[in-house]
Amino acid sequence: MSEDFAAKRAGMAHGWLVRPWHERSTQVFLFSVCAALALVTLLHLALPAGHPLHVSAYTVNLLGKYLCYALLAVALDLVWGYLGVLSLGHGAFFALGGYAMGMYLMRGIGERGVYGNPELPDFMVFLNWDRLPWYWHGFDMFWFALVMALLVPGLLAFAFGYFAFRSRVSGVYLSIITQALTFALMLAFLRNEMGFGGNNGLTDFRELLGFDLRQGSTRLGLFIASGVALMFGYLVCRALISSRLGRVGMAVRDASNRVRFLGYRVERVQLYVFVVSAMLAGLAGALYVPQVGIINPNEFSPLFSIELVVWVALGGRATLYGAVIGALVVNYAKTWLTSAMPDAWLFVLGGLFVAATLLLPQGIAGLLAQLRRRKSAKRDEDREALT
Repeated sequence: MSEDFAAKRAGMAHGWLVRPWHERSTQVFLFSVCAALALVTLLHLALPAGHPLHVSAYTVNLLGKYLCYALLAVALDLVWGYLGVLSLGHGAFFALGGYAMGMYLMRGIGERGVYGNPELPDFMVFLNWDRLPWYWHGFDMFWFALVMALLVPGLLAFAFGYFAFRSRVSGVYLSIITQALTFALMLAFLRNEMGFGGNNGLTDFRELLGFDLRQGSTRLGLFIASGVALMFGYLVCRALISSRLGRVGMAVRDASNRVRFLGYRVERVQLYVFVVSAMLAGLAGALYVPQVGIINPNEFSPLFSIELVVWVALGGRATLYGAVIGALVVNYAKTWLTSAMPDAWLFVLGGLFVAATLLLPQGIAGLLAQLRRRKSAKRDEDREALT
C-alpha cells in the first residue's frame, strides 16, 4: 500500500514535467520552431548569395532578434495571461540580462580596445577610472555572466514582488509601480558614475566564446540558440501552467479572494511565477545583446515595456504561442514601417493596441481558435447531412 502511495506521489510530482510533451499545441509549436530553424539554416547555407530564396546573414540576425523578443513576450504572457498581473516594467528584467552579457562581451575586448587597456573597458579609461569596480569582477567568464543574466533579474523580481504582493498591491497600481521601477533603473543606468557606460551603454563587442560576432556563422549559431531558448522557455511555462501551482495561479487571476479564503498563500504563488518570468526575460536579454551589438539604458524605457504589452495583446493572452505570434508580427511591422515611414510607427502601434482591444479581444490566437471551431462545426454539419 505504501509503495503504491509513493509511486502515485512520484507520478504526480513528475507528471507536470511530462504533461506538456503530450499536449498537441506544444507538439505543434515545437515542430513549427524546429522546422523554421532548419529551413532558415538550409536556405542560408545551401543557396548562393544571388539566389532569390537565399536568406542573408542580415536577415538571420534580424530573425534571431525577433526570437529573443518572442521569448520575452512568452515571459510576460506567463504573468499577465495566467496570473493576471499586468507588468509594465518587464523590459527592466530583459535589460538586466542584456547588461550581464554585455559586461562579459566588454571584458572580452581586452587589449584590442581603443585605449589598449587589458583590464578596463574603453569608457572607463575615457572617464579616468583607475580600477575595475567590484561588480564587474567575474564577468570575464561566460558561465558567470550567464548565471548573472538569470540571477540578477530573478533577485530583483523577488525583492520587488515580495513587498508588492505581500502588501496586496494589484491591478493598475501594480502596473504603475512596475513602470516606475523600470523608469528608475533607466535613470540610474544613464549616470556615468554607475559604471555601465552611461547614455552610450556597452558596445563595440568583438567575440563570444572565441567566435567573431561579425561572422555569418556566429550569427547563425546565435539565431539557433535563440530558437532553442524560445522552445525551452515555452516548455518551462507550459510545465508550470500544467502543475498544481499553475492551476492555483489561474484561480488567483480569476478570484484571488476566494483562493485566499480557501487557505492558499496567494502572494507566494504570485511571487514564484513572477520570478520565473523575470528570469526568462533575463535569458532573452542575454541572447539579444550579442546579436544587436549594443545594450544601453533605452532598453529600460517604459515605452519598450508598453510595446511588449501590445505584442501579447495582439497575439492573444493566456496562450503562450499567441504571444510569440504577436511579437513576430509587431516587430516585423516595426522593422518595415520604421524604414518606410519612420514618423508613423508610434501611431500604428497605438492603432494596433486599440484594434486588438476592440476587434480582437482574444488576439490573433483567439481568431485562429474561432476559425478552427467554425470549420469543425461545419464538418459536423456536413457529416450529419450525409447520414
